[in-house]
Amino acid sequence: MLIVADVRADKRRTMSAEERALFGIDKLNVARSEIPAVTHVDYSARIQTVSAETNPRFHRLLMAFKAQTGCPVLVNTSFNVRGEPIVCTPEDAFRCFMGNELDLLVIGNCVLRKSDQNPALKQDYSSAFELD
Repeated sequence: MLIVADVRADKRRTMSAEERALFGIDKLNVARSEIPAVTHVDYSARIQTVSAETNPRFHRLLMAFKAQTGCPVLVNTSFNVRGEPIVCTPEDAFRCFMGNELDLLVIGNCVLRKSDQNPALKQDYSSAFELD
């Protein structure tokens, strides 16, 4: 993910005069496209492409997501709670999952629903890490 590309013009959102007048984090939080999670302030995005030939399973997931939502984009990000190391094992993933607001955890062919988990395993990270 070393290269950026411009978000397509038809997916961009023009900021209002009021939004352009904002400063700092307030301006940063203004959605700039239909895919705000990946759109930078300059309307670029770090992209990774997936083809059916090189990664058929993930390609099928993207196409199924597009069929349901109309959006062929998923966000690729690290999996951790602020202040914690990035998840490296299934055990790390489960512990982190139980300490955030995600509804589902998918690891390989295994799908875990938070609502099906033992509530006693829930983690409380609210005061564990200093906010920046």
